[in-house]
Amino acid sequence: MVILNDALSLKKERIKFSGKVGFVPTMGALHNGHISLIKRAREENDFVIVSIFVNPTQFLEGEDLDKYPRRDKADIEICKKAGVDIVFMPTIDSIYNKDELRIEAPKIRGYILEGAKRPGHFDGVLQIVMKLLNIVRPTNAYFGKKDAQQLALITQMVRDYFVDTNIIPCEIVRDSDGLALSSRNIYLSKDERQRALLLSQSLKKAATLISKGVLECSKIEDEMKTILSGADKVDYVAIVDREFNELKEVKIGNTIVLVAAFIGTTRLIDNIWI
Repeated sequence: MVILNDALSLKKERIKFSGKVGFVPTMGALHNGHISLIKRAREENDFVIVSIFVNPTQFLEGEDLDKYPRRDKADIEICKKAGVDIVFMPTIDSIYNKDELRIEAPKIRGYILEGAKRPGHFDGVLQIVMKLLNIVRPTNAYFGKKDAQQLALITQMVRDYFVDTNIIPCEIVRDSDGLALSSRNIYLSKDERQRALLLSQSLKKAATLISKGVLECSKIEDEMKTILSGADKVDYVAIVDREFNELKEVKIGNTIVLVAAFIGTTRLIDNIWI
């Protein structure tokens, strides 16, 4: 396994690869969710590249950029054990210039839900993903469904800008009690960790209602909000189609149920795909 810290070095190493290249972009603090992406990339490609970069442009003022968990040594060991060929750990200066060209999120889908609560967040996400895709030039790039809106916007960006990479959505990985894995779970106290289950419980309730034939979104959302009353703050409960258009009734096979809430000071997101 090779560890590289700048784009030119990675491009030189990338030239040596003659088969399919799988790419898993991360911000580090790797957990079993990330490992599942890496394993799938390993199974489906001849070579695997993982990036570890805490991207400053997707954090808003007052968010947790400075305290975001960083565990570089542990992450490198995880990648080594998972059979990664290259770990790309660029510096900020090697990625960004002082007077940057900008990629902006679409004015509608980029500014609803996560985009409404974190305006400008998706501009930063798309900016770094476009840079990484151009540096790595992967055959396949792997993203988790937990960041569903991010996944939809990256898929659109690749389509709109004719990027020659397949975006592969991967299932959410959960703890045994149902909590969706996240690097931010480390912020939770023991009590908060228990209350964080309210998110997955609300989604389970939605799935149960839908299985019983309840398709009216407002009724499902009301039931979810009741369960989420134990959270410290609920940013949103939403039911949309795969293109993130708001729905009045669930469309089986084309629906995502999403929730974002604060448990203590930690903001968590989760969703299920119906």
